[in-house]
Amino acid sequence: FTTIDCCMDDDNKEKIMDEIIEQSKGKGITRFISTHPDDDHFRNIEYYDQRKSIENFYCVENEATKEDESASFIKYKEIRDGEQAFYVYKGCTRRWLNQGDSTRKSAGLHFLWPELENAKEGKSPNNISLIVQYNCGARFLWLGDIETEFLDKVKDEIDFEEVDIIFAPHHGRDSGKIPSDVLKILNPRIIVIGEAKAKDLNYYS
Repeated sequence: FTTIDCCMDDDNKEKIMDEIIEQSKGKGITRFISTHPDDDHFRNIEYYDQRKSIENFYCVENEATKEDESASFIKYKEIRDGEQAFYVYKGCTRRWLNQGDSTRKSAGLHFLWPELENAKEGKSPNNISLIVQYNCGARFLWLGDIETEFLDKVKDEIDFEEVDIIFAPHHGRDSGKIPSDVLKILNPRIIVIGEAKAKDLNYYS
């Protein structure tokens, strides 16, 4: 059972966690994938960990800090720097994440980015976003909040292939619009737009 990011507030966190706990019952392995170190992608992770202990935490290796650290960011750093963290990079492998054996099948999660040397060069927390593809018959793609200008710069180093559903980078904002040549390769059937002001969104075509 895999959670990719969270952004819960005090009004919905209990309901969301009740559902996650119910849906993950009976699963032998649970994991949390953090796309990048921004509060709106792990808000209330401390509550998540309190209700359902995070045993396997996947993120890009980073040393991100903030001047005004929220309780969620403090918890993120604690988990990121702890023993339960597994730092991902392009092509990384791990048993049961993307390698099966006689005990358990692969979960179908494949990391397309970052290259190790690029992880700290993105500067903006958005641009150390990982790119993860989930294959389960249908193919899903998450790109965190990676920004258009940065993605355009590194796109030739990423092994993109056709997918069914994309979660649009940077909540679907213009600032994260997927370059047209990359979108042509991905050829998605559905693009999921996140929450942002309408004037900032790119609804694609």
